[in-house]
Amino acid sequence: MNIFRTIAYRAIKLQRKCQRAVRYCSTSVWQEEKKSWWVNVIKTLNLTVRSFTNKQLQQRAGSLTYHTVLAVVPGLAMLFAIGRGFGFQNLLQSELFKLFPAQQEALKEAFTFVDGYLSQTSQGLFVGIGIVVLLWTLISLMGNVEDAFNYVWNVRKGRNFYRKITVYTTLFVLLPILMICSAGISIFMSNAVQESVRLDFLSPFLLKLLDYTPLFISWLIFTAAFWLIPNTKVKFKYALISGFVCGTAFYLLQWLFVSGQIYVAKYNAIYGSFAFLPLLLLWIYLSWMIAMIGVGLTYSMQNYVNYSYHDDIKHISGNYLDDVTLVTLAVIVNRFQNKQQPCSANMLTRFYNMPAELTAKVLNRLKDAKLISVLQSEEDDDRFQPAFNIDEMTVNSVRKALDSAGKSHFAKKVDTRFAHAIEQLHQLYQQQALAGDLLVKDLLPNE
Repeated sequence: MNIFRTIAYRAIKLQRKCQRAVRYCSTSVWQEEKKSWWVNVIKTLNLTVRSFTNKQLQQRAGSLTYHTVLAVVPGLAMLFAIGRGFGFQNLLQSELFKLFPAQQEALKEAFTFVDGYLSQTSQGLFVGIGIVVLLWTLISLMGNVEDAFNYVWNVRKGRNFYRKITVYTTLFVLLPILMICSAGISIFMSNAVQESVRLDFLSPFLLKLLDYTPLFISWLIFTAAFWLIPNTKVKFKYALISGFVCGTAFYLLQWLFVSGQIYVAKYNAIYGSFAFLPLLLLWIYLSWMIAMIGVGLTYSMQNYVNYSYHDDIKHISGNYLDDVTLVTLAVIVNRFQNKQQPCSANMLTRFYNMPAELTAKVLNRLKDAKLISVLQSEEDDDRFQPAFNIDEMTVNSVRKALDSAGKSHFAKKVDTRFAHAIEQLHQLYQQQALAGDLLVKDLLPNE
């Protein structure tokens, strides 16, 4: 009996330890003041999981899968149109087979569609229309990718239409050239290693290293995507870490699909010649899932330090939000009045100890109310300054602008039904001046 009691006691003790560990990793870690690498890792993973679940990244991956399927043929058509111009169409095909070994059947089918697509778009009226449709499909896909990445980063405004066209078109033109250069370098290195006499002892190692060229390219592509696509300043070191993790996961996904080809026969019995299609959709979906997890990981590594009050911010009171918004505006106004450098969201977070999420929420309110204007910069973070004369910016006018931001008076029947009561409320609001004509710049006289 004593043995059973001891086992039961230890089992209960272990269960409680596990519950405490789960509670700590899920909530209590954000109140942890101790700075150590393992606390930082837990916070990063916690925020990554929260981003994945709260921002519905699975649905985003599904949406991007649909847009990718639509853009597969136009994208390959763009690659081969440029490849034919250089005389490297066959080299591009072999490079694509090497980069995506799990989808060789799908690529063969796609190449057939591409040949038909290019033959149609090179005849008569279809030349101009085909090029426009092709570019529009690819730019639309990249626009959706940017929107998904911006959503994870809490960036509300993407690149303007002109920048999207110029940046994405340049990318589509350079991509086949880079692929050709990559294939050429691989061929050159392989031949050099095989023909080398003095480096015979290194030849097996270098040849084996060349086999992992797709892995290195995956690291490079994911790193560049996490660093450049979001319309915000992303630190390269975090994009590099996420690119390494996601590039490796993508490579393992390729290996898994290639290793599982023996099971394709079961799909052939069901889908016939279309057996590659469900596997292609699954592969694209899982690839986008890896990418979205990588975006969340990059965001988490860069922002976990300022995420400590997420649950409090989620349930913040209206009065407290107004107070923080007004003092934030006062900081922006005072820096403008003192001819100091306009502050950015990052400066508000660092110098005034504001959580990053609260800073973003406050700045978005001020922008929506047209109280601040944005000074955009390609090299640095966006900065903010007052949107109009600060000698006319009173506390009352600011609160009125904040309260009035957004849509109103759209429910006409409600306005008509309660017109008298609404008029009385407006008169009451005008009589109850909360802070008189106090200027915003006088809220922080010592700043």
